[in-house]
Amino acid sequence: MSEVTCQTTRNEKVCNRTFSGALHVFRSKRADRVRIVWWDGSGVCLYSKTLEDHSFCWPGISAARMRLDHAQLMALLAGLDWKKIRPARVRRPLSTG
Repeated sequence: MSEVTCQTTRNEKVCNRTFSGALHVFRSKRADRVRIVWWDGSGVCLYSKTLEDHSFCWPGISAARMRLDHAQLMALLAGLDWKKIRPARVRRPLSTG
């Protein structure tokens, strides 16, 4: 699972984690635009998306980091309520062969 960090403001802590492989997600004040920044090993990448008719579902302002799995991130980018997506629990097999 990749780590996704949702922040509403840029601060020094976010900049220090830029090279860790985490995705840093920022939104506009109106919550209709989102930008994702990450380090891919050769440079910093930027993904930007704008919703024309809706706004992105976003958590309340806090200092805590959010961890989203792939399905939750895709729901966020689609403009859906990502909080309703629950990660699937996969059980470790008891035996092999």
